[in-house]
Order: sequence, then C-alpha cells, then structure tokens
Amino acid sequence: MSCASAPPPPDSASGTEPADSSAQVEVATTVAFTEGPTVDQEGNVYFTDVRNSRIMKLPVDGGVTVFRQPSNHANGLIFDDQWRLLACEGSSAELGKAQVTRTDLSSGKIEVIADRFEGKRFNSTNDLTIDSQERIYFTDRPGEIVAPDQVPVHAVYRIDPDGSIAQIIKAPDIEMPNGIVISPDDKILYLIEANGDEGGARMIRAYDLQADGTVTNMRVHYNFYPGRSGDGMTIDSEGNLYVAAGLHRRRGTSETLDTKCGVHVITPGGELKEFIAIPEDTITNCAFGGPDLKTLYVTAGKTLFKVKVDVPGTRR
Repeated sequence: MSCASAPPPPDSASGTEPADSSAQVEVATTVAFTEGPTVDQEGNVYFTDVRNSRIMKLPVDGGVTVFRQPSNHANGLIFDDQWRLLACEGSSAELGKAQVTRTDLSSGKIEVIADRFEGKRFNSTNDLTIDSQERIYFTDRPGEIVAPDQVPVHAVYRIDPDGSIAQIIKAPDIEMPNGIVISPDDKILYLIEANGDEGGARMIRAYDLQADGTVTNMRVHYNFYPGRSGDGMTIDSEGNLYVAAGLHRRRGTSETLDTKCGVHVITPGGELKEFIAIPEDTITNCAFGGPDLKTLYVTAGKTLFKVKVDVPGTRR
C-alpha cells in the first residue's frame, strides 16, 4: 500500500483538461489564515483561524464574529447529526494538546472525545468526517519532534458512538494524511496525502469502507504530483469530490505550480470534472451550505469565499 515513485501528472487519467468553471466566486469575509469551514442547520458558517487560535462564525445575516478564542489551534470542523460542533484541535504537534472535541452550541459545553490512543497522546489532529452511523474519522500526524508519550506515526482513527477509538490506517502505508471524507453511501473513504517532499505522495487515496468501520482495497483515486496536493475536501450528493488544492506561487518545497489553485471537482471514477479557480493562496478547505446545500464555502489565505454549484452537496 505504499505509493509509487515519480507519479504521473494529475490529468493523465482522463487525458484531457476540463474547461474552467464559469461559476462566479464571491468573497464572503476576510480574517487571517482560514481553515475548516462547516455550516450549521440555520446556515451560519463556522471556520477556523488557525494562526490566531480562533473559531470564527459568519451568521446568515453577515458580520463575522469570534465564536471561540482560544480554540487550542482548532483546524478541521464538522457538525454531527445532533448539530454539535466537532473540532480537530492542536494543529501544532509541539503543543502537546492535540484532541478532538465536541461543543454543544446551546450550552457552550466543550467535551474532549479523543486525545489519546493506547495511552499515547495525539500529535496534530487535522481534519475529520462522519458516516451515517455517527462514527467519526480523523487524521493525525506527528511533527519533527515526537515526545515519548505521543503516538509516533501518521495515522487515521475512528471514534465509535460508544467512545472507543480504533487506528484504521497508519504509516508506512500513508505518508502525510490531511483531508478526509466518506462517500454518501458509506462505501468509500477518501484520504488526501499532502507530502511536499521530493517524490512524496500528493494524491487522493480511496479505500473500501467496511460495515465495521475498517478499510480495505487501497487505490490511488487521483494524483496531484508534482504540484501541490489537496488540503481539505468535501463531497456532493452524487459522490463528486470538491478538493481544495494547488498554488499560485511556490512556497519553498518541491511542489510545482502544475496544480492550479482552486477547487478540483473529481468524479467517483477519478476524473477531473470541473475546476473552480480561487484567486488567493493558500487554499485550504471547503464545505457545502445554504438552504439547498448548493453554496460551496472555500477557505483560502485570509479569505472565506463562496460559490454557487449545480449539484447539492452533503454535510460531510
């Protein structure tokens, strides 16, 4: 399950490059370094400002506010089926406080639902998703320094409704896990690899998701190498992935500009269907909102963008 060296360029699967989307991208608001958007049942958008350790809220009627500060450097966000806000916290492996929390919006109570595996602390919980059985899947990755009481490997975990935690994928089978999402039918788990090192995995892996929450049959769903890989992603009701990927300017890694900066819409068959250009570095994540789930919110740099789409999204 290790990735092959020198992967082909991103459009090699289809052999053609789709036309850029004609969708009009609008600025929803600007903050600092935006990440992890998600939308509640009323249409309010929550997103993170990782650099300033804040969770922000953009109400339906406008006027961005600070929902929580400090946020323990929260990154990925998502709402569960009871409209409680789930967050991957501790975006720096050196902070020593990496955890997944659940916030009850009505009471403001914050509950830590995962901070260790087999007695060892997590490193840098990054992004998360849910399935129809209310199981939570999240990514964790160590930094350059790993303390003796921290989990020493890059890994993907599952939190079951009873609170038990399972490690379902780990290094060396993965290199730098980032965004994660489950298909609408619960049959496929998609995982972004974002290794900026020379020859590193910059791709979306797909796995068959079993009824017990384990995965099998890894395959490369889409390859971004040698450009910047995806960061975060979401999925629409037809199973198309919306992946935040690419750069406008190089950033001192081996990543090239072959991957254009924007949202790459990738079909269940692994073909690039549409490209939505985003004018700002560094694009990080996206999520669906609006009364019909046809508004895509995109975080990039200091800005939260929004764009109308044709296919209804999901909340994953």
